[in-house]
Amino acid sequence: MGRGRGHLLLLHASPHGAGAGAGGLLRVGLSRRGGGLDQRALAAAKAARQQEASRLGASGGGDVPLVDYLNTQYYGVVGIGTPPQNFTVIFDTGSSNLWVPSSRCYFSIACYLHHRYKSAKSSTYKADGETCKITYGSGSIAGFFSDDDVLVGDLTVKNQKFIETTRESSITFIIGKFDGILGLGYPEISVGKAPPIWQSMQEQELLAEDVFSFWLNRSPDAAAAGGELVFGGVDPAHFSGNHTYVPVSRKGYWQFDMGDLLIDGHSTGFCAKGCAAIVDSGTSLLAGPTAIIAQVNEAIGADGIISTECKEVVSQYGEMILDMLIAQTDPQRVCSQVGLCVFDGARSVSEGIESVVGKENLGSDVMCSACQMAVVWIENQLRENKTKELILQYANQLCERLPSPNGESTVSCQEISKMPSLAFTIANKTFTLTPQQYIVKLEQGGQTVCISGFMAYDVPPPRGPLWILGDVFMGAYHTVFDFGNDRIGFAESA
Repeated sequence: MGRGRGHLLLLHASPHGAGAGAGGLLRVGLSRRGGGLDQRALAAAKAARQQEASRLGASGGGDVPLVDYLNTQYYGVVGIGTPPQNFTVIFDTGSSNLWVPSSRCYFSIACYLHHRYKSAKSSTYKADGETCKITYGSGSIAGFFSDDDVLVGDLTVKNQKFIETTRESSITFIIGKFDGILGLGYPEISVGKAPPIWQSMQEQELLAEDVFSFWLNRSPDAAAAGGELVFGGVDPAHFSGNHTYVPVSRKGYWQFDMGDLLIDGHSTGFCAKGCAAIVDSGTSLLAGPTAIIAQVNEAIGADGIISTECKEVVSQYGEMILDMLIAQTDPQRVCSQVGLCVFDGARSVSEGIESVVGKENLGSDVMCSACQMAVVWIENQLRENKTKELILQYANQLCERLPSPNGESTVSCQEISKMPSLAFTIANKTFTLTPQQYIVKLEQGGQTVCISGFMAYDVPPPRGPLWILGDVFMGAYHTVFDFGNDRIGFAESA
């Protein structure tokens, strides 16, 4: 679970059993159940990914059911201690720590609403005592480290270092029904240098292969299995064709280098020369640079906010920007030369864009940000050989399609069949998402609400620009996390 990412909340689900394989291969079944969506859940998702799931009971045998609620989150049960104490956890490739509430958590309401770990009841508990704190965009958790055995399916991981939380400072943790998080990211982003669970499995030689793989079933059939998480290998029944592998470019998150996003085969420009991307099972949607999300919103008819500053920039400076780009002016220097940005080529587009969707900004920062987005849009349209009138008209339309400050956008459910296909370029191959795959349908009061699977999220250099490929993408493409060879594989889900 990364910091500062918007996220849809989950409200209710129930488990179904699944089998665990032998020979170092562990299958974690995913199940689903439909239900209603409380609009307060959407409001609570402002500015940060917030995660929750319904509490599950203990499962029999070696099965660990993972639940999919309305295609927005996947989670399940692990046991900590001897005998095992069961906890509902989010299986999250966007973080690396395992944490659950402690019996010593006295002053946080969230702890009293969830299962709490009782070290005195475990014969394999080992004290550590090192204190720690993790801050998220929506709040923070604090606590201390302990060591104990962790049961994942029928695999027992010995002496796993994890966090007992003693303070959970957020309304998210109060209203959320998940107990904790089980991180599957790299150890480089682990607080307290605690090894992620897969590293412990590797060191204890519990796996047939040094991989784990996700199959997320996006079928609207509520009775169908939600999917499966496999430790130690892949299930050929979960995908068709061969996987396309891309190397991990930076350890921490599961990060790699990707290319352009195409709308009906046409470039959006911003990532034509490359962008970073991470695959994150803890993110429901697809998050990317605002300059691209505005183009996606325009193409699919999503409703966003009208930015007065953006429209003012296009009106007053659009022709000047266009002429400068035609004259081969460095795009990074255009906005400083027209007087809207302070730095001459030193300020990145993503830094400027971030200020547009930030909480509070100076007027000059917003004008600079709007100018930098206009440069991206106009430059992209010039590649399409559009006329000056059409280019400026397009830029003005994109101003109206800027996402809400929280990054989310809604669409008309009746127009889904008319929306374009979108495609990510990965390892020189295109991975297409149909409208049926990138639009998330939620039920509220007997009515269907359709949410765009794309949301705005800007990361400044050197980390960004950055895409976050969440469950919308992973549902369409079976994903292999190969930590033995530091690579990620994608194949069409079966």
